[in-house]
Amino acid sequence: MLASDKYYAVNIREYLALGDDPEAGEPALAKLLFGFSCSKNPDVERFLKKSAIEFTKKNQSVTYVVVSVKDGGLLGYFTLALKPLTVRGETVSNTTKKKLLRVSELDEKSDTYTMAAYLIAQLGKNYTDGRDKEITGEELIELAWMVIEEAQYLFGGMVTFLEAENEEKLLSFYRDNRFSQFDTRLTASKEAEPHELVQLLRLL
Repeated sequence: MLASDKYYAVNIREYLALGDDPEAGEPALAKLLFGFSCSKNPDVERFLKKSAIEFTKKNQSVTYVVVSVKDGGLLGYFTLALKPLTVRGETVSNTTKKKLLRVSELDEKSDTYTMAAYLIAQLGKNYTDGRDKEITGEELIELAWMVIEEAQYLFGGMVTFLEAENEEKLLSFYRDNRFSQFDTRLTASKEAEPHELVQLLRLL
């Protein structure tokens, strides 16, 4: 558990491990997640309410809820996963290439670096009843980063990435938090029209 005097982050596996306990198990978690809203990004809300628990059970990703010390209210959440990542050499600096070589397989013909990387898959604040005022985006991403640093200490690796909508305010936020754009990707979804996501990375 990561904690400060204002909030703490909990791996939702801790709730799931308690089964059907209405006070601390999966029913309590479902109730907590139900109170989350994020009109700025409906996908962030939809994932938390409809997919986070199932994805964690299947080991596809792990979601952490960030909870108020004062009253136990939900302030935000983040979801982390391990994913394969391919970086085109032409999109990064020579210094970054040298670092990537330590943890990747280089295809010299295509000048691509392929590796396992930490993915910040979701990140969002809870806008219900003004709870978003109780934590900043910087604090939320720093909590995610602390979990990744713990994983890196245990298992190695050095690359973290995320994907974001192509909106300058959002991209500026990630740049301010030491992420650098390296590529773009077109989404493939049965539910929505394909659109472009900006890919950003940060090295541990």
